[in-house]
Amino acid sequence: MVVEGLTKVFNNSLVAVNHVSFTVKEGEIFGFLGPNGAGKTTTINMLITLLRPTEGNAVVCGFDIAERPGEVRSCIGVVPQEYTADEDLTGLENIILCGDLYGIPREISKKRADELLKLVELTKFQGKPVSTYSGGMRRRLELACGLINRPRVFFLDEPTLGLDVQTRAATWNYIKLLKKEHDMTVFLTTHYLEEADNLCDRIAIIDQGKIVKLDTPDALKESIGGDILTVSTKEGDDDVTGVMSKIPRVREVKKQDSTYRVKVEKGEETAPLILSTLMKEGVTITKLSLSKPTLDEVYLEYTGKTMREEEGSKESFFSRRATMRRARA
Repeated sequence: MVVEGLTKVFNNSLVAVNHVSFTVKEGEIFGFLGPNGAGKTTTINMLITLLRPTEGNAVVCGFDIAERPGEVRSCIGVVPQEYTADEDLTGLENIILCGDLYGIPREISKKRADELLKLVELTKFQGKPVSTYSGGMRRRLELACGLINRPRVFFLDEPTLGLDVQTRAATWNYIKLLKKEHDMTVFLTTHYLEEADNLCDRIAIIDQGKIVKLDTPDALKESIGGDILTVSTKEGDDDVTGVMSKIPRVREVKKQDSTYRVKVEKGEETAPLILSTLMKEGVTITKLSLSKPTLDEVYLEYTGKTMREEEGSKESFFSRRATMRRARA
């Protein structure tokens, strides 16, 4: 997959995706990591030909998304944020229906459905109405439905939104298994840091419609260069940015209100030195913590803020709320 300058503007004013460019290697799990409203779903909707780009273009499975959308759709699978399975139909009937929509002959789709139900461990529930399924079972069924046409590229938009921690972890295992069993390329969007870290071969951090950094999870964490020491002082104390900056092995100091984010080498050895230096300066330390680089730290480094939940549009807010309510049913 090759994406060049992809842009989407709504109502001639709202820039949802702003000239993003990236490539997705064959056989990898590629992640879009960002908060709600960052442009992840809009990007996917352009790549799967549901939205036409305002500018730029992309090639998926060797086909231009603007010029050959039909060919693109024939070689991809999609699991959207929303549950799309018909609750009045059984699990098996839903998969067969998806096969019908792809024009797959019934004798082939039935055989594939049996294989997929076994893969996602729903065989014994295949004859039950989807309305009786738990959130985790529904998500597994959605994965099976998205695989009925044996896609070369599998798009997963927030695949674990609204699921509890245990079910989320189980879904990760299914995604890994699906990739291994079917040797496919997976394009995943998420705002869960641990999900991106656990699943993705490479991650593109997206914020406000722009890609701010792209690399492997390990390389992203290494790129911020050192351990992170968080030091909170008593309100009203003097600014000690300059004092800490002169301490050996301190690489960078950033201050926000009365809290300092200090990037250091050998944090276990440097922390006591910082503590003693500040105490000599008469500074009252209210909190001190040391952490190794995480994707949260990476996100903070490149966007200037921590990962956050954004309401986005009113429509998307209610859509997410409906998904979470059904997932917990």
